Amino acid sequence: MVVSYKTQKVMDVEVFYREAGSKEAPVLLLLHGFPSSSHMYRDLIPLLADRYRVIAPDLPGFGRTISPPRADFAYTFDSLAAVMTGFTEALGLSRYALYVFDYGAPVGFRMATANPERITAIISQNGNAYIDGFSDEWTAWEAYWRDPSAENREACRASLSPEVIENWQYRTGTSKERLSPDGYQLDIAFMSRPGGEDIQLDLILDYRTNIDRYGEFQAYFRDHQPPFLAVWGRHDPAFVPAGAEAYKRDLPAAEVHLLDTGHFALETHVDEIAQFIRSFLIRYV
Repeated sequence: MVVSYKTQKVMDVEVFYREAGSKEAPVLLLLHGFPSSSHMYRDLIPLLADRYRVIAPDLPGFGRTISPPRADFAYTFDSLAAVMTGFTEALGLSRYALYVFDYGAPVGFRMATANPERITAIISQNGNAYIDGFSDEWTAWEAYWRDPSAENREACRASLSPEVIENWQYRTGTSKERLSPDGYQLDIAFMSRPGGEDIQLDLILDYRTNIDRYGEFQAYFRDHQPPFLAVWGRHDPAFVPAGAEAYKRDLPAAEVHLLDTGHFALETHVDEIAQFIRSFLIRYV
């Protein structure tokens, strides 16, 4: 299956994206998380593109998407959702299933609440929408949310270090033999670009707005009952399995699968996740 690499201008942002599959096929939109990019879907896309039109963009501030400097663009989750909504409209995507991971979840859920008629199904891979899902390792971020001082902002910078990206985000709970270095090394390289850390610190501060909107996201789930699949790395140090199970409160028919891996579950369990997705989507999309 051939994967194409393209760009699409949306407002002042040049969105880089990967695409594969027939333009006549049902659409699956893959939204990545922090600190990654569409590269995290490099192995999943070919496993689904025979049946679906699979599209994976890089969010503003991530990967190969070109976006304005901080002085000219607000790096908030509202802004990211606005760009992604514009991206889907520019590509003429009137109906699509969402695959959300980490930061991609609050971006995708904003899109879904604003335009519920466009969403055919949702897949969450360690993408949180419930307080239940938080581990106890958010201390520095929570302090920054409560008091956005220069000192608290600086304390969050450690979250962006190569050591934390590799050893905490990628390696926690994963099999050493199954984990390729490609993902975390690329993330580290992108994070080291001039200005990159300050963009991420802006988004870390704005992450508090996602929690404020959890009630809205949950109301969307209850009111619209989108078909829902959670495929979750059970050893995720940030988003614990309770966050996956919590979806069943508002979506009783939700399917939840906990995998023996960590936060970046696709790095070690892409074949298993692809099988769950195919079995799920064929029933709804």
